[in-house]
Amino acid sequence: MFLNKFKNKKVIITGHTGFKGAWLTLFLKILNAEIMGISLRPNTKPSLFEATNLSKKIDNNFFDILQKKKLEKKILSFKPDFIFHLAAQPLVTKAYKNPFLTWQTNLIGTINILESIRKLKKSCTCIIITSDKCYENVEKRAGYLETDRLGGSDPYSASKASAEIAINSYYKSFLINTNHRIATARAGNVVGGGDWNSGRIIPDCIFAINKKKSVVIRNSNSSRPWQHVLEIVYGYMKLALLLNKNKKLNGQSFNFGPSNTKIFKVIDILKEIKNEWKSFRWLNIDDRKNISETKMLVLNCNKSKKFLRWGLRINFKKTIKLTLEWYKVYYSSKANQKKIIDITEKQIRDYCKIIK
Repeated sequence: MFLNKFKNKKVIITGHTGFKGAWLTLFLKILNAEIMGISLRPNTKPSLFEATNLSKKIDNNFFDILQKKKLEKKILSFKPDFIFHLAAQPLVTKAYKNPFLTWQTNLIGTINILESIRKLKKSCTCIIITSDKCYENVEKRAGYLETDRLGGSDPYSASKASAEIAINSYYKSFLINTNHRIATARAGNVVGGGDWNSGRIIPDCIFAINKKKSVVIRNSNSSRPWQHVLEIVYGYMKLALLLNKNKKLNGQSFNFGPSNTKIFKVIDILKEIKNEWKSFRWLNIDDRKNISETKMLVLNCNKSKKFLRWGLRINFKKTIKLTLEWYKVYYSSKANQKKIIDITEKQIRDYCKIIK
């Protein structure tokens, strides 16, 4: 398998305690990579990181990426072949409540990573994960291209757009003539087992189901590019390997998501959950107030399809089914760690079979 090239490679993952970061770490562990994780402690309870006992499987480090000197020391001493930078403040609603922290983490934290790479003598391939929300939102139905204008009126989106600008500046000013490779990955609305971030549709539904309450839905007609977390982390890993091999991809950005013909609404997810949990109920309420949130967000991913030969392997119904299957194992097993690890690794290994 193509991804076996990660075997025995040194990989740093920032944000490894987060939802996507934990899945990426587990995937790379199955591929026998040597991993260092740098992150704050999990900000949700429960968390996929703790549920799968990840701290015992890697070189685990809990500290803030805003600690520049400590971050540089760790990166320079580990001498990574690859870096996946996922550490971020990823929630739109939290960004409204704490914009300063959001800007610090998403912009300055990313710059700290870039500064560390500048000082790294060993060649390194770095994938920086930003967001589909980095584009100036004009409700573009054809989907945003990587060359479209960056922007964002809300603090989260603006911080991610600013990070993209900083990355491009560092690449052109300091990294273009080095042995380092760098690219950004833009994706959003990833679902899968082990996400307990409030304010996200499936975690909110799962919490409501287990409390036997109705979930409050802000806008059931919002359309998003829903995709399973394994699709995205596979995209990140494939981009890293191809970037390492092909210098022409250096300094570029890539979108990851379904085509605009496969965009589903929040109501579609609610109906799928209802099919699996008959007791599930929801309540529509417009409590957005001053929070600006786009009704439609679609990416044009032709570039990833052309250069990376990447595309979704799991359809919408299967995506939701896999996600709910994971949560059912978690709650029915009363958080039995072995069963949770087993279902997580099984879903990864099953996915590997369809990408061969």
